[in-house]
Amino acid sequence: MDLNVAEIGKEYIVEDIKIDDEELNSFLFSLGCYSGQPITVISRLKNSVVVAIKDGRYNIDKYLAEAILVK
Repeated sequence: MDLNVAEIGKEYIVEDIKIDDEELNSFLFSLGCYSGQPITVISRLKNSVVVAIKDGRYNIDKYLAEAILVK
């Protein structure tokens, strides 16, 4: 499942990131968003998702959230 349908407040493990943009993939890696890392959806806004990765909170758009697959 992707982050757009993930339950709010539940911790998930990043399974895969389906994105072709290497620069964006490197940016997500620098935030700590890569395969095997825990991620939690904090809230949903109109066109974005607020997530907690490690010690930070980040607002990502719904298209990027769709590319982050979790289990």
